[in-house]
Amino acid sequence: MPVPLYQAKAELFKTLGHPVRIRVLELLCEGPAPVRDLLTAIEIEASSLSQQLAVLRRAGIVTARREGGTVIYELAGGDVSELMRAARRILTDLLADQGRLLAELRAEPG
Repeated sequence: MPVPLYQAKAELFKTLGHPVRIRVLELLCEGPAPVRDLLTAIEIEASSLSQQLAVLRRAGIVTARREGGTVIYELAGGDVSELMRAARRILTDLLADQGRLLAELRAEPG
């Protein structure tokens, strides 16, 4: 029996539900990067980064290629970049709304 679309979407979001994976995707939105550059930017243990990259690779969100002794990662498609931009827009709107609410609360007397 095929997996319902809503379940497949939930699995995708679960895959994205780790701060290191999100940071990797943000970095890869700027273009392909070797593992050493990702390690420098994220500042975590190599084994931890390797685990998170493996999750993204298994999900088909990123791809890897070897150039000599260097492994280069990149986004599997432009839709991932669009998803990251959409997440930024959503968070910006949510935080703007919260900022307005906070200003209203501060403006209320005692």
